[in-house]
Amino acid sequence: MRNFVKQIKMLVILGMAFLLSGCKFDVIHPAGYVARQQLILIVICVAVMLCVVIPVMVSVVFLAIKYRASNTAEEYLPDWGHSNKIEAFMWGIPIVIVTVLGALTAYYTYKLEPENPLPVEVVGEGKPLQVDVVALDWKWLFIYPEYNIASVNEIYAPKGRQVLLQLTSESSVNAFWVPKLGTVLYAMPQMNSKLHLIADEQGVFKGTSANYSGDGFAKMRFKWHSVSPQDFENWVAKARSGGQILDRASYRQLSIAPRMGDVAAKEKDAEVRYFSSVESRLYYRIVNRCVDENTVCNEDLMKRAAAQSLWGALCSVFDPGVI
Repeated sequence: MRNFVKQIKMLVILGMAFLLSGCKFDVIHPAGYVARQQLILIVICVAVMLCVVIPVMVSVVFLAIKYRASNTAEEYLPDWGHSNKIEAFMWGIPIVIVTVLGALTAYYTYKLEPENPLPVEVVGEGKPLQVDVVALDWKWLFIYPEYNIASVNEIYAPKGRQVLLQLTSESSVNAFWVPKLGTVLYAMPQMNSKLHLIADEQGVFKGTSANYSGDGFAKMRFKWHSVSPQDFENWVAKARSGGQILDRASYRQLSIAPRMGDVAAKEKDAEVRYFSSVESRLYYRIVNRCVDENTVCNEDLMKRAAAQSLWGALCSVFDPGVI
C-alpha cells in the first residue's frame, strides 16, 4: 500500500512538471536588445556556476561510493589532516568563479545602464519616442508628450524605435517590467527614473508591476504593443478621437485608489482608456507633487533652499532638454 501511495505521489509530481511545460517563460524568449543582452548574461552565469555545481555533485556520489563503510579495499589514512593541493583547489576555484561572475555582472550592468541611450548601431540615429509613465493605485498611466495624448494600461511603440520611459509613482513604490523587453526599474514618488528600451519584433508583450503595492496589485498589468510605424500613427489617431482630456482635475480623479474589496472598481481600473489631450507639464507637476491648486512644486522649494544655502545651484530630477 505504501509503495502504491509513493507511486501516486510521483505521478502527481511528474504531472505538475508536465503542466508547467505549457507556461511561457518570457525572460528566455526576448523580443528586444536589452532583454537579449540580459539573457546572454544569465546563460553565461549559469554555465560558469555549473562548472562548480556539476563537479561537486559528481564528487559527492564518487566519494560516497569509494569510501563507503563496506569498502575495506581502499586506503585508510586515519592521521591525514591537510593537503596544500586540496586547499588550493578548494579556495582557488571559488575565488576564480566569483571574480568571473563579478566581472561579467559589472560589465553588463554598466553596458545596460537604464538611463543611458542604447547603442547607435542598435537603434540608429533617430530620436527616441518619449513616454512618461505614472504608476497609480492600481493601474498604469502612459503620457506621450510629443503627441499630447495619454492612455491607461496600454502602451504603443513602433517596432525598432528606441523608447525613453520616464517613470514616477503617485503613491506607493512600484516596479515597471516588460519581461520580453528587459530591465525592471522602480517607479517611485517624487522621483523621475529613466529607462531606455526597444522592441525588435512586432507583437503584444505583457507588462506588470514587479513590486507589491497593495490590495489591487494583482490587476496592475498592461500590454506593450510593438507595431509598424503606420499602425502606431493609427493608434495615435484613435487616442486623439477619444474625447477625454487629462488635466489636473481628471488626473486627481484617476489617481483615487479603489476601496478595499471593491471588485467593480478594480475591474474598471484594469480597463484601457484614452485621453485625447494632456494638460501642459502635467507629468512635471506629478513628480513635483503640485497637481493640486495652490500647491508649491518641490523643485521651486528646492530653488529657494538652494538660494539660501551653500549649494547655490538646483539639483533637478529632470534632464535638460527632456520634455
